Amino acid sequence: MYKLVLILFCLLLGTTASSQDKLISKKPGKLSKSFEPNRQGRDSMENRLSKKVVKNEKANIKDYLIISRENDTIQLDTTLTIYKEYKFNYLRKDEFELLPFSNMGQTYNTLSENFKSNSLQPSFGAQAKHFNYMEVDDIDYYHVPTPLTELLYKSGFEQGHLLDALFTVNTSKQFNFSIAYKGMRSLGKYEHILSSTGNFRFTTNYKTKNNRYVARTHIVMQDILNEENGGLSDEDILNFESGVEEFLDRPIFDPIFQDAQSSLEGRRFYLDHSYILKERDSLNSNKIAVGNILSLEDKYYHFTQATKNNYFGDAFIASKISDKVTLESFYAEFNASYSNKTLGAFKVNAGYTNYNYGYNSVVILDDQRITNRLLGSVVSFEGAYEKTIGEFALKGDIGVNLTGDLKGNFLNAEASYGINEDMDVSASLNSNSKAPDFNFQLFQSDYLNYNWKNNFKNQTTKQLAFNLKSKKFGTLEVDYNTLNNYLYFAKGNTVDAGVKPFQFDKTVNYIRAKLSNEISYRNFSLNNTVLYQSVMDGEVVFNVPQIVTRHSLYYTNEFFKKALFLQTGVTFSYFSSYYMNRYDPLLAEFYVQNTTEVGDFPRIDFFINAKIRQTRLFLKAEHLNSSFTGYNFYSAPNYPYRDFIVRFGIVWNFFL
Repeated sequence: MYKLVLILFCLLLGTTASSQDKLISKKPGKLSKSFEPNRQGRDSMENRLSKKVVKNEKANIKDYLIISRENDTIQLDTTLTIYKEYKFNYLRKDEFELLPFSNMGQTYNTLSENFKSNSLQPSFGAQAKHFNYMEVDDIDYYHVPTPLTELLYKSGFEQGHLLDALFTVNTSKQFNFSIAYKGMRSLGKYEHILSSTGNFRFTTNYKTKNNRYVARTHIVMQDILNEENGGLSDEDILNFESGVEEFLDRPIFDPIFQDAQSSLEGRRFYLDHSYILKERDSLNSNKIAVGNILSLEDKYYHFTQATKNNYFGDAFIASKISDKVTLESFYAEFNASYSNKTLGAFKVNAGYTNYNYGYNSVVILDDQRITNRLLGSVVSFEGAYEKTIGEFALKGDIGVNLTGDLKGNFLNAEASYGINEDMDVSASLNSNSKAPDFNFQLFQSDYLNYNWKNNFKNQTTKQLAFNLKSKKFGTLEVDYNTLNNYLYFAKGNTVDAGVKPFQFDKTVNYIRAKLSNEISYRNFSLNNTVLYQSVMDGEVVFNVPQIVTRHSLYYTNEFFKKALFLQTGVTFSYFSSYYMNRYDPLLAEFYVQNTTEVGDFPRIDFFINAKIRQTRLFLKAEHLNSSFTGYNFYSAPNYPYRDFIVRFGIVWNFFL
């Protein structure tokens, strides 16, 4: 893994870089405007012309484009803002609603849930391993006038480092390719909690000179490995919370076990290409295009343990526990789109999905035969419509599985209106019904408690959402959710029962309201995000903290004739106490518990960030209050959160 990283680093050094931070959508008909506060830290190429641009001597920073799967186009951004501080982490996205475990590269506990979904097919399972797993929508494509490179480095925990390197180049105006690798390895502060992950991405983006044919492909290979230790024992929890100096040396703790590890690996090939049959011109407002998508993905999850442990109950064998499950999936789609200046844009597609999930052998347990495979195919239909009239935009999507054993459907409707230059309002309705994740339906293990074959009903979710965005006052987001046939993991009713899947036969009502804004005075700014949540009729199976909040007070200024841009401040984070989900390392899933409350502890970080030309430097003292506000901080029951630590990193952009 690290030989590949070193080779990539040497090849890319001296070329150029591309930031993946999304700023302003350039897609026509986008439902909402961009309402970010004033950008801080001048773009290093904002007014600079490039003399070595491929067939274009007047290209500047605005010519470096990043394109999403849905064809949203955004510009390269090399500025330094508070949002770059929030996204400078292992996932490279804002972790406001996530709580990381003690070591980088481990899983996250979720402090809030968004149930909006347009998915028709069940997921693989092992959701705790998928936070860093890059799905189809996580892959970007590029179009750049000169070669670009981005290098990100961040220190970890005890012999740990994160490196993310990306290189992209247009060999001509028509063809672009990119190659990227994110590698991480971190030992961690506690015993047997090592993390090692790798995400390799290769993309191509091609269009003909007349722009009528467009093709985008990507190849992604990923591996996520974690040593598992089960957390601290109940006896050691008392020692941890005591704050006695002897126990501040975290390796002194003996975790529940030290001989287990879990891994998730996946490979995917993806092709999306389309051809415009009839191009729109000044005399003809009609546009007709046809397209095709092919996706082939293989993944497996593997849990191993040297000897059986009573933590999981009885086992078929006493040593060499090995639970491995695989999923092979193939998706083919044929689509057609029609757009008219008066009528709007229409799109329909027919999809075919073939899946093969399971194990190598059948299990016979208590006279019950548990099959080893879930095989099948699904034919689906989807349709979409989009129309913009002045400042009013309307968008709708619908999908349904027509044939196959997996029933599913979704409906999504969105509308937005630009009230004025300062304010934008939008509302959306989403309804989704899909089959349970595969590990809810079938699971096998060398541990007796972890074997089942279920026929659960589809989980159905409905969400009504409202957004109000203002450059002056901030953003207000409210959504109301109803969950029917809610699926969850929990401990069985008996003392020796393991973690199993269950389905709630009542309706869960869940409401969220999040307010975000920023107040500035001269060189000082206060960035605030407050989330309020409430669960009705489902507190036994679905738990979230009532309050989640984050406040950053920071100072920004330019020094040395504007050669240095400095950003420094303090971030305060907090969530209220609640019955936080426990983590099951065998399933790689979180499960519901209603006996231990976790939370109600503050987290204070001090940061100093700087920008010198196209280089951004990050230095942070994380959880600096850990020694004087009480050792009652946890990422999950029995899994302590991070102690005070100072970490640093860099994002280095090269422009050839």
